Amino acid sequence: MLIQIIAVGKLKEKYLVQGIEEYAKRLNPYIKFQMIEVADEKAPDTLSEAEVSIVKEREGERILAHVKESAHVIALAIGGHLWSSEELAAELDRLGTYGSSHVAFVIGGSHGLSDSVLRRAQQKLSFGRMTLPHQLMRLVLTEQIYRAVKINRGEPYHK
Repeated sequence: MLIQIIAVGKLKEKYLVQGIEEYAKRLNPYIKFQMIEVADEKAPDTLSEAEVSIVKEREGERILAHVKESAHVIALAIGGHLWSSEELAAELDRLGTYGSSHVAFVIGGSHGLSDSVLRRAQQKLSFGRMTLPHQLMRLVLTEQIYRAVKINRGEPYHK
């Protein structure tokens, strides 16, 4: 199975990079895992709604350029479904067995995801109603993917 995380922006915080690298290393024996970063759109801090829409569309184009037609896309969105770790594991298992062996999770930039990316996604996933920094979300998602793999293999993992 190939699982990708396609995210907007370059991860700069060393502790986040190290955490993701650790989980990616742990995933290596089980699945093919890729972290793909696309450039964020440079813009001033204060934008009109129209300007925010343009930023999201440009970032969305960069995301979609990395999404293969065969990929099952899961967009991270505040309004998405709330899954437990076990439900995520079950969904990845179901996709790998009956759906697609290529899953792409997408994480937008500071303004969120474009409508075109949300339309391309077969599912939307939320980690709760709280807003988390998109950089931190990469680490949290990578850990949850690792946890899901361990659950599906029936292997122990710390609680």
